[in-house]
Amino acid sequence: MPKLSRRFGVFPSAHEDARSATLHVDCPQTASPSYRLAFQDQEFLLREELRPVRLQLELLKPELILQEQGIEATVVVYGSARLLDPEAAALRLEKVLEALKKNPDDLLLRQELSRARTAVTYAHFYEEARKLGRLVSEKGRDRGLVVITGGGGGIMAAANQGAHDVGAKSIGMNIVLPFEQHPNPYITPELCFQFHYFAIRKMHLLMRAKALVAFPGGFGTLDELFEALTLIQTRKVRPMPVLLFGKRFWTKVIHFEALVDAGTINPEDVRLFRYVSSAEEAWEIIAASLEVHAAP
Repeated sequence: MPKLSRRFGVFPSAHEDARSATLHVDCPQTASPSYRLAFQDQEFLLREELRPVRLQLELLKPELILQEQGIEATVVVYGSARLLDPEAAALRLEKVLEALKKNPDDLLLRQELSRARTAVTYAHFYEEARKLGRLVSEKGRDRGLVVITGGGGGIMAAANQGAHDVGAKSIGMNIVLPFEQHPNPYITPELCFQFHYFAIRKMHLLMRAKALVAFPGGFGTLDELFEALTLIQTRKVRPMPVLLFGKRFWTKVIHFEALVDAGTINPEDVRLFRYVSSAEEAWEIIAASLEVHAAP
């Protein structure tokens, strides 16, 4: 009996069958959509009944590529796509101030001025995220650590940029949205993925995670953070460092102690995460965690 290869020996490969399927005689029968090979029939694959298959494919494709790239350990960086780098934030503020000189009574411009000043205040988080991307990529290189983000702009771009600064690979997991869906230019091209399903994307963000760092963000960041905390709390994933960057922001946005007071979480649940204020501090905590788990 002949030895079977990875593609089962005597059977033609899917590529070969796909090529053969185009070499048919033109007639009404072969022109019918029913005649298409199922895996080549986009209309069939997009049917509502095929949702379970699409979910499986979306889980499988990035998994196979990451395996082929030898990536087994990541540090996840969450944060707003809308936070600007210091230069862009300063330029925005300058433009608003110039516009206000010409129209000092414009209420909309005054509101924009407040937002522009806030953008300048929060711009330092971009620099810290970029610095963290560098630290993880440089100091974690011998541990196989790779930065992974949601793939968009703002904080995500900063972390990918930090890895890019030191010539390291980094991963981006984009999602199809009506806005903000374009991948940032710092992601390693062969590690840039696009998702339709939020649930599968969030699963991939966590599957290889050794640590999670959440910078200030909006609904998406909160969604990702609380899912991770829930999975750790319920022991669906192994404990890992969960670092909240910028204590002043997080304690203003979320009153964790109120959850304890209400009895909806246990007192020890607030120890599932830690606040950090610098990239160096975050990296020290991540590195210490890796050493503990590596110990015999």
